This record gives sequence, C-alpha cells and structure tokens, in this order.
Amino acid sequence: MDWHAVFVRELVIAMVLNFTTQAIQIGAYAARYAGVTTGRIATAISLFSLFVTASRLASLFLVPSLGVLADRTVRVAVAAHETAVPPELAARFDVQMRLTVAAGSLGIALGAVLMPLFLVLFTRGIRAFERHGSIPRGLARLLDPRVLVELVRATKLPPLGVLFRFPLSAVPRKLLIFNTVLMGVYAIGVVAAYYASILVLDARTTATGLSGLVNGVGTVAFSLFVDPTSAYIVDQSVRGERPIADVRAMIFWLIVTAFAGTVLAQLVLVPAAEYIALAAHLFNHPPDLGALAGQWFHHRGNP
Repeated sequence: MDWHAVFVRELVIAMVLNFTTQAIQIGAYAARYAGVTTGRIATAISLFSLFVTASRLASLFLVPSLGVLADRTVRVAVAAHETAVPPELAARFDVQMRLTVAAGSLGIALGAVLMPLFLVLFTRGIRAFERHGSIPRGLARLLDPRVLVELVRATKLPPLGVLFRFPLSAVPRKLLIFNTVLMGVYAIGVVAAYYASILVLDARTTATGLSGLVNGVGTVAFSLFVDPTSAYIVDQSVRGERPIADVRAMIFWLIVTAFAGTVLAQLVLVPAAEYIALAAHLFNHPPDLGALAGQWFHHRGNP
C-alpha cells in the first residue's frame, strides 16, 4: 500500500472535519444535563439544537472531499473504458473511507474527554442568554477572559473511578441499543454512498445521492426511540421522579454506545455500500416487470 497516495490532502480534510463534527455532536449531550442543573430545559434544548446544527453544517464540507477522492478513484477506470475500478485503487479507496470513519470515532472520544468543558460551556451559555436575551450576545460573552480561564480549568481528564459511578441499570437498554444503531448508521451514511459510487460506475452519480437509504434508518431510530426516551428521562429528573445521577449515567452510556456504534460501523461499511450500489443500479436499469410476469405465468402454465 502506497501510504503517500492514501494520505492526500482531501483525506486529511475529510478526517479533520469528521473528527470535529463528531466531537461537537457528543458535546451537545451536555446540554440536557445543563438544562436539569439550571432548570432551563427549553433554553438548553435550543442550545442543543444549535450545536447539532453546527455539527451538521460542518459535515457539509466533508462531502466535497469525499467526492474528490471518489472521482480520482474512478477516473482511471473511466479513461480506460473499464467497467470496474482496478483492485489496487479500490483497496486504497477502502482504506481512505475507513480512516474517515475512524476519525469520527476519535472525535467522539475527544468529546467524551472534554465533557466537563461542554458542561461549563452550556451552563454559562444558558445564564448568559438569560441576561442578554440573545444567543449571539450570549456566545460572545463566553469569549470573556475570565470565562475562558474557567473553561480551561474545566478541561481535565476525569478520574478512572468515575466509570463506576454510572450504573447501566439507570438507562433503558432499548435506548442504548438504538443509539448504537443510530450512530453506526450516521457514521457511514454519506461515506457508504461515495463508496457505492466506485462499485457501480454506470450509476455512480445516482449512488452518491442515495445516502438517505442508510441514514433513513438512523433518522427513524432517533425520532422514535433515542430522542423521546432521553428527553423523558430528563423530564423525570426535573420533576423529581428520578435522581439527577440518572441523567449523568444516561449521557455517559450514550457516549459509550455512540463510540461503539462508529466502531461497529466499520463492519457494515461495505454491505451498506453494496446495498446503495444495488439500489442505484436498479434506479438506472429498472427490471422489466411485464417480462418477469410473463415468465412467471409461462412457468405456472408449463410446470
């Protein structure tokens, strides 16, 4: 493997962006806990949405980098009028896509380490918003040197013994299972679409637009199981029906399952790409249903 050909500029950009996006998305988990401690749930949800939106906007810049990597991979085959990408180029592209996904896993790990900082950030952000009545002004207040010093002091590795303070029994298993699926799917949705584009050259443009076939599963899991269940646990804590420790446990195990999901995503990257490639092929070459029906009736009439 020519590693100089693997680590091109576009791959580094894709890895850095995915790393940053996942770290921000994990940091957004702290908003729910900050809402409980401050009693400002609605404001915390607003800030949570702001962080998630920022992470998704950052992911938009990931797409062109993946597109360039895919185009470079298929260009040789297209120029030579081949119907498939040469194995050595396909293997290199596979490594590049897996490194992009792995960068997201590392971003989740960084987000977990920086969780104390995010907690302080959200708590101060909520209070600043209440004083100024404006999200931009509240965020600008966070640039105050005294606030920055407080944030730096909050950035420290948690003690190893903290892992035993988050009982698994405090969190519904269904929530953790679906969060694992959700994060695994989101980790490879766009990546799998570009991977599919090198598997089906005559429908590669269609393939790059079909990431929703994978991400749709994650969207359903988030909307039906992950978000409502986690919000319900927060509401119970606010009403005094659950200890606040359960919210901390929920955030911890959501981070653990998010990391596990992106690691397990490596196993389903190729099947997901093949699934998208098949769908792209069928969109471009739909089966003749009339002929298939005729063959079936002919078979039925001539056993």
